[in-house]
Amino acid sequence: MHSVRGESPSIEVDHLSFAYSGEDLVVRDTSLSIEGPGLVTMLGPNGSGKTTFFKLLLGILRPLSGRVLLNGEDVTGNPLRASVHASYVPQLSAVRRDLPMTAAEAVESALPRGLRSRSRALEALEMVGAADLADRRLSAMSGGQLQRVMIARALARGTPIVLMDEPFSGIDPRGREGIAELVEELARTRLIVLSTHDPVLTLSRSKLVVIFNRGVRAVGRPQDVYKLELLREAYGPGVLLIEKCLHVVG
Repeated sequence: MHSVRGESPSIEVDHLSFAYSGEDLVVRDTSLSIEGPGLVTMLGPNGSGKTTFFKLLLGILRPLSGRVLLNGEDVTGNPLRASVHASYVPQLSAVRRDLPMTAAEAVESALPRGLRSRSRALEALEMVGAADLADRRLSAMSGGQLQRVMIARALARGTPIVLMDEPFSGIDPRGREGIAELVEELARTRLIVLSTHDPVLTLSRSKLVVIFNRGVRAVGRPQDVYKLELLREAYGPGVLLIEKCLHVVG
């Protein structure tokens, strides 16, 4: 099992396999053990199963075999239990901007019914530097602004683990740098696992890198894992070494 020790919170995946009905395995007998706080960057090509893996961690999908433990509790296939430990920031492409909803309403709606309050939503927006967006409609926001609101939704629930699926996608360069700085700050007190196609923004901020393609191919410190031969295991030949810098082009 790939394992790196540290402090809690923790994620442990034990021999996990999953396939959608009638299809090949999307996740193949994969194991992973990580502890936080800190930032973990997950790299892998499109279609490699990263989003599916996140849904398995969140209990939304039930594996064919194996189990998922968050902070030591078995949450396999149980989204209610998993939600106590982990929150999810989806890709912006999955967010409906057409809903007639303000930022504060969007954050408040993510809370359990007994905890819903505007003050708690405003506190979460303040944490991500988006307090001024509280009464703005989602449809009137830039990609970077909307992403901050989505992160606030996750933070409002107070979970020690946050999973972020491609949080830089659909955001301009300046906005991406701002989100990366925010994530770095949040990871001081939380375990954040972030999938991305733009590792330059997170490598220097990450304590671990996971290379993923239908399972964990490698995990370790950035300087040990972000290497040509390991990246080609996941991406194939679309990884080039140009002037001593690695570039993923496919």
